[in-house]
Amino acid sequence: MDIQIVAEAGKVPVTVMSVVGNIDTNSFQQFQKKAEELIADGAQYILVDLSKVPYMSSAGLRVLSALFNQLRAKYSKLNEDEVLHAVNDGTYKSPNLKLLNLSEQTRFAFETAGFDMFIETYDDLRTAINSFTG
Repeated sequence: MDIQIVAEAGKVPVTVMSVVGNIDTNSFQQFQKKAEELIADGAQYILVDLSKVPYMSSAGLRVLSALFNQLRAKYSKLNEDEVLHAVNDGTYKSPNLKLLNLSEQTRFAFETAGFDMFIETYDDLRTAINSFTG
């Protein structure tokens, strides 16, 4: 697995993580460690580009869930119960974590797990970057 990091200027500064290779039991720790380093270094808005990730296992989905929770805990004005209620009502999407260019297989797993209820996905880089509003 290879991970490239690029800072993009939108309405807010966006950190783009471009991942190359599968995110599975053999690689999820590298993906998680890099994302956690970015958050620790102050990245508030993270766009994960999955255009070169043909496969994501449940281990990769768990990392996305962990990143969602870390960013929510650090930056959300809502508490955990308020976020859970809003997700269940369909009125909350993460303002801090978004995904780009999911493969068909990854999108299926993502939606089956219900992650589309709280993490937005995009197929266009510029649209995704501009969706972060601060």
